[in-house]
Amino acid sequence: MLRSKTFVKKTRSGGIRKIVREHYLRDDIWCGSELCTECKQESTVLLKDACIESSLCTFPHYLIPDTNVVLHQIDVLEDPQLRNVIILQTVLQEVRHRSAPVYKRLKDLIHEQEKHVYTFTNEHHRETYVEREPGESANDRNDRAIRVAVDWYNHHLENTESDGLKVVLITNDQGNKEKAEEGGLLVYKCEEYVKSLLANPELVDRLALTNDNKNDISSSKVLFPEHFPLARIQAGIKGGTFLQGTYRASRDNYLEATVLLQGLQNLNRAIHQDVVAVQLLPREQWVAPSSIVLQDEREAKDEETTEEEEKEQAMKNIADDAARKPTGRVVGIIKRNWRPFCGMLNSSLIKESTRHLFTPADRRVPRIRIETRQASSLADQRIMVAIDGWPRHSRYPNGHFVRSLGAAGDKETETEVLLLEHDVPHQDFSQAVLSFLPKMPWSITPEDRAVGVHIADVSHFIRPGNAMDLEASNRGTTVYLCGRLQSLFATLQCGEACFLFVINSKASLTYAEAQLRIDDATMNDDVTSSLRGLNKLAKILKRRRIEKGALTLSSLEVRFHIDSETHDPIDVHTKELMETNSMVEEFMLLANISVAQKIYDEFSECALLRKHPAPPPSNYEILSKAAKSKGLAIHTDSAKALADSLDVAKVDGFPYFNTLLRVLATRCMMQAVYFCSGMDSDFHHYGLASPIYTHFTSPIRRYSDIVVHRLLAVAIGADGTYPDLTDKHKLSLFFKSRGLLNEEGFILFVRKNAIIVLIPKFGLEGTVFFDGKDKTGPKLVFDEEGPTLMVEQHTFKIFDKVKVTISLDDSNIQHQKIRMSLVEPVIPGVSVPVPEVGPLSKKPKLDR
Repeated sequence: MLRSKTFVKKTRSGGIRKIVREHYLRDDIWCGSELCTECKQESTVLLKDACIESSLCTFPHYLIPDTNVVLHQIDVLEDPQLRNVIILQTVLQEVRHRSAPVYKRLKDLIHEQEKHVYTFTNEHHRETYVEREPGESANDRNDRAIRVAVDWYNHHLENTESDGLKVVLITNDQGNKEKAEEGGLLVYKCEEYVKSLLANPELVDRLALTNDNKNDISSSKVLFPEHFPLARIQAGIKGGTFLQGTYRASRDNYLEATVLLQGLQNLNRAIHQDVVAVQLLPREQWVAPSSIVLQDEREAKDEETTEEEEKEQAMKNIADDAARKPTGRVVGIIKRNWRPFCGMLNSSLIKESTRHLFTPADRRVPRIRIETRQASSLADQRIMVAIDGWPRHSRYPNGHFVRSLGAAGDKETETEVLLLEHDVPHQDFSQAVLSFLPKMPWSITPEDRAVGVHIADVSHFIRPGNAMDLEASNRGTTVYLCGRLQSLFATLQCGEACFLFVINSKASLTYAEAQLRIDDATMNDDVTSSLRGLNKLAKILKRRRIEKGALTLSSLEVRFHIDSETHDPIDVHTKELMETNSMVEEFMLLANISVAQKIYDEFSECALLRKHPAPPPSNYEILSKAAKSKGLAIHTDSAKALADSLDVAKVDGFPYFNTLLRVLATRCMMQAVYFCSGMDSDFHHYGLASPIYTHFTSPIRRYSDIVVHRLLAVAIGADGTYPDLTDKHKLSLFFKSRGLLNEEGFILFVRKNAIIVLIPKFGLEGTVFFDGKDKTGPKLVFDEEGPTLMVEQHTFKIFDKVKVTISLDDSNIQHQKIRMSLVEPVIPGVSVPVPEVGPLSKKPKLDR
């Protein structure tokens, strides 16, 4: 059956255009139930035995949630107990338009066979389609369509051998509920129904707070300004009175962010990575960025402490005009970045209460109020919590429990938290992905041998658009953890498939083995002679790059030795770089530059390239101050000037100084980015001093390299084109149960109340705090110009050598952390006694 609707629309030129919309209706759409004998369906999803133990619904029943229930209670719908659920086409379409993340989760539910979730195409069924009535809103029409579908299902199944089966509408909309009841439908609010479930009373904890049940959780005092309406925000951004940007909380100070946003009131309920509208404050209200590192070990505070905290923050940031930065306040939230957060219940929870504070693992995210009846069993667990809202009268946002991740401190649990918090895809590969692995036994064909391959040619197996390719593009990169690898691809370790299988290889050597050959004057075989020749050529290439202004910076990389049986880390050391590392790096850089030029010559509008923008002068302030503290000058007019300055920046008797300075220089750099050649005219890579660059040499660990491979394959005629072508958390496990370690380090940054220390041995940075929790700490005098910090009678400066103890502090169950305390210099009342040597001094004999 075809329904058509005709209406006229006025065009921009003033004319009238006739528009006809056609809507196809059918009689042969299946209901999906095993009970049905009328529908001529080939397969069914909804079971005959549809019993869920409920004190409200003691009979077999199917569930139909409306759109808002799906959007806000997806955590509940995902529970295994809720089966035989009907998702209407009306709901599916609305969810798709309103929330991509929820839509993906809903689609996953529909494909999960054990859940028995059926999609009913009510918008194309002749008996369930409804026209929008005059004066009826789109939302009201959709609610009516849902009620019509529920009514149709009840009548459709009433003549079957259903043993009293009914269809239950779940809604949190009071108006929709009342109209459904008037129509004789069985309808419950989501909270009512979930509380009636007998088999899983803890499911109540997963309920997202609605307007009906969130009002009594917070105080009645208004703590935050009201957010402006979206229309006013849009007009303000267009007119230039408001600024739009992504709010990124400071890692050192959770009450501060840039533009500059500072203090609870001005942050106005923004959460890290929300897109916000900001209004600049008058110049006389601008403040300086805080030099205080907040420890975030305070007890949860009541709402009434907000004004006191604001005044305290303001007093700490009084500064001269030169230090002040443009300061603003959040006037509206344009897009929330709420996601399920990992963390723990607050350690000071009251056992008898159902209301608790949750502390996220990410310190940039505020605590969250939740209701749970499982507090005692969750006290030592890592859990996930989702935010539901943040009323003006609540110091903290409101949320709900999602699921438990496992015991805090457990290696698997902490790894899971790390992956979830950094949004690293780590689910098992699906059968659809695995089906595209090479069938074993696999061997090289004559056609394969006709193409020269000089790196692991993963792109040979990953064809555009198949399931493996789509999964890899979603993952983006391989992630390396201590003792665990989150691969970009499904297991491709199929013998020779990932190795240099077309090259006539004369030797397979590690970096160390190659270096030994180069250094051994008694070895003069062909392989060794070739290595020496390559090494000589690499040094010429490197010298030429440096002459052009390429930077040689420093970032410490650590390596773990893993116990073969327990898979726990047993030793850690900084990675040693040899000449052979540099040799390989030079040829990889040359390959990347050469491929970049080739694909750009062939695809001037769509080559995937990588550039590195030059930092703004302000980025170099901390570097210049650091060098000045040792009587040296750093020139930053160009990459060449910076490179030359770093080369001559040396301090007698302090050989590690130059490395520290290069570490600081790394912090001044901008992030390198991928871009399409047709959308940008500046290709320059600042750090490499190269006019063009891309990523080509690591297709096993970067999806970008796969795309570049495909571009190159087309450019050289080896393949055809296709349309789409054109932190340191793991260290905690290492230091656990090892007592105190006594190590030397260097000061990288000086703050008002702390020093940040780099431990070269472990590549580890940590903070040594000097202010006490009880505000009775040592006398501190901070000079921002230096910057220097006087603690009692001792003055700390950047690059000073210090000795600290390193230990794992697990006293705060909310956040286990690496703790550093000062040993030397010795400051009475501040420094700690020299600890006994830790177990790491006894180096275990390791397999090489």
